[in-house]
Formats: sequence, C-alpha cells, structure tokens
Amino acid sequence: MMDRTPLEAAERFDYIIAGAGAAGLSLAYHLNQFGLTDRRILLLDRAPKTANDRTWCFWEIGEGAFEALVFRRWERLTFHGEGLSMTLEIIPYRYKMIRGADFYHFMARWLDAQPNITCAYAEVTNVESVGDEAVVHTRDGRAYRGAWAFNSILLDRPTRQPAYHYLLQHFLGWVIHTPARAFDPAIATLMDFRVEQSGDTRFVYVLPLDAHTALVEYTVFSGELLPRAEYAWQLEAYIRSRLQITDYETQHEEFGVIPMTDAPFPDRRGERVINIGTAGGCTKPSTGYTFQRIQRRVRHIAQALKATGRPYVATPPLRRRYELFDSALLNVLDKGRERGRRVFTDLFARNPPQRVFRFLDEDTTPMEDVQIMSSVNIPAFLAATADALRHRLAALSRRPLAYPDR
Repeated sequence: MMDRTPLEAAERFDYIIAGAGAAGLSLAYHLNQFGLTDRRILLLDRAPKTANDRTWCFWEIGEGAFEALVFRRWERLTFHGEGLSMTLEIIPYRYKMIRGADFYHFMARWLDAQPNITCAYAEVTNVESVGDEAVVHTRDGRAYRGAWAFNSILLDRPTRQPAYHYLLQHFLGWVIHTPARAFDPAIATLMDFRVEQSGDTRFVYVLPLDAHTALVEYTVFSGELLPRAEYAWQLEAYIRSRLQITDYETQHEEFGVIPMTDAPFPDRRGERVINIGTAGGCTKPSTGYTFQRIQRRVRHIAQALKATGRPYVATPPLRRRYELFDSALLNVLDKGRERGRRVFTDLFARNPPQRVFRFLDEDTTPMEDVQIMSSVNIPAFLAATADALRHRLAALSRRPLAYPDR
C-alpha cells in the first residue's frame, strides 16, 4: 500500500479507519463490497504490513469473504483430552488457516485498485469525537477529520476491576519441516492436552501444511506469561515425545499474547468513533478466537452504513447471554473450580463438534445451551455463574469500561 497523493490538512473524509490490521483492512474491504465506493475513506497506520506476523485460524460453513486466501483447510480434527483421544468429523464446518502475509499482500493489491481509499502512514495517538465529526491525531502533529472514524488501536491501558476476570492466552508456534513424511495433511490437531498442565490450561495444536511441514503451537491460558525459554522447551519436548520427530528444521516462528477478559470493551469513543477489532471487543473472551468475530462486526457496520448512513450495530438482548457464559468459564479457570483440560474434554466428549462450534460462535439455540452447560461440571459452573453475577451487580454503581472513552 502506498500513499497516492499528499494529504491536505483541510481534507475531510467520509470514513477514517485507524489501524490497518485484520479489523481495519477487513472493514475497508466490506465497505466497498457493500457498494460504498462513492465514500472517501482514509486508512491510517504506522507502516505498511508485509511480514507473516500471525496466523488466523477459524471454523466456517461454506465460503467466506476471504476464501481465496485460505492457505489450508481441514474437515477432520483430532482432540486429545483427559483420558480421551478422538477424531472429530466437523462437516459442514471446515477448519481454515489464513496466513498474515497472504492477507496483507492481497489487501495491498486490492487497495491499489480502489480510487476512493487513501492510505497514509503515521502513528495514531488519539481518536476522538468533536461535535459532528471524528478527528484522528497522529504523532507528526496532523489531525484528520471525517464524518465517522473506526478505531482498531488499543489507545488506552486496561483498568483492572474486581468485577471481571483477566487471563491471557499466550503461545509460541513453529513451522517445522522434516526430511521424511511425518504428517497427515488431511487431519489437524485442534487441542492436545497431553502436556504438563502446571496448574494452568495448556495444550498444543498441530496444523499440517503438507506431509513434511506443520505449524506446531504451544498455548497457555493463565494470568502471567512464562519465561520465553519455557515455550521453546515445551515445543521441543512435544515434537520429540508426541510427534516422534527428532530431525527437523524450524522455518518460521510466531509468538503472541491475546487478552482473555470479560471486562467490556467500549463500542465507541464518543458519538462519532466506533471501536473495532480487539479494541472493540471482537476477541472471544473464553477462547481468544477473533478473525470471524471481526468479520461479523465489520459486515454489520458496513450493512448499517449502507442502509441508514449510521454505523451503529446493537447487540440483540438474547445474544448477551454469551457474555455470562464467557464469564463463567473464565471464573472456573481463574478460581480453579475445575481444570481447563477437564472442561474441554467434557465439551468434546459429550457434544458433537458442530454444537460446540455453534456455541463458541454464539449461534446456538437455548436448548443447545442447556445441552452444552449440562455436559460440564454443573456445580462448578453454577458457582462460577453466581460469583460472576454477584460481582457484576456490585459493580453497577461504577462505570464498567475496560478501556474508557476520552
């Protein structure tokens, strides 16, 4: 992506998108897909994204907006839990992988062909609502103005509150290549809990890219990060003991930290600024999955803008029940009411994977919710739900924002 023309200070845009990661780029794409090609859009970020800095994995029925970018897809998954190993037949779902570099490269070429979108590079320092417009400030002293701004940048540091839970999902992944055939490209490992738990929730997943190559990732749900060397040691031990591989080379490494918190992220920063991505609460608190939640939110925003000229998307009241489900799971893990390995083992042992996926996608019926919740440790989850509700009620007198408006 390159600047097309120097921006004039007096220029005013219809939409400004702050942050050109998955959320910002996806929103730009969907705005034009919904026919808003007559709107002037400014896309701002610190620098062009080109590195293969992350991998997005998700399950999906049918084909999504970025189907052409799916690097690998699987119809069968394995799960290894507490005393249980099973193969999951997930049709009509497919588990998909999109590599960051492929996504960025596609979007750069696509943006170059969109005359209504201007890309500029500067560090965003603030995004605010001023009267009937949005103003985006950058480190170089510029202020860009638009009718609406969409912000995917975490501009504020979290403020911890006792009513909510604050865990982290942190991981180290290696793409390894072996001289001999070592993987079945048709089957991916969704979760393998056959690693030392050390009081946390720890698992490995394995995504074969071909018979000789796979992404192997060691993942931890806990309150604190591990020493960096421990992730590497655990990966080496898993590859050697579980995969029975001793001869391999590491082609790529990725390390990441994802917040797992039920503290609400604000939808807006004032009247004219809408938060998207992780900044807008698109990371699923109980799992860390984000990509598909981003797509759902930005599609709804683009659809609302096309239909009404305003980007507001209300969450249906019934859907808010999933916020309580997320809080209950986080409470169970945070308070040690049940081992995470046992929770996920119960979920997959007692439910078809399609029901689990629908539940995590927040698309289940109330009857399916009952079936899901009755498959886990009922006393532990009832206690966790009561605890979460008690803390929420006590916090009603305070403003419950993890990232307050300015």
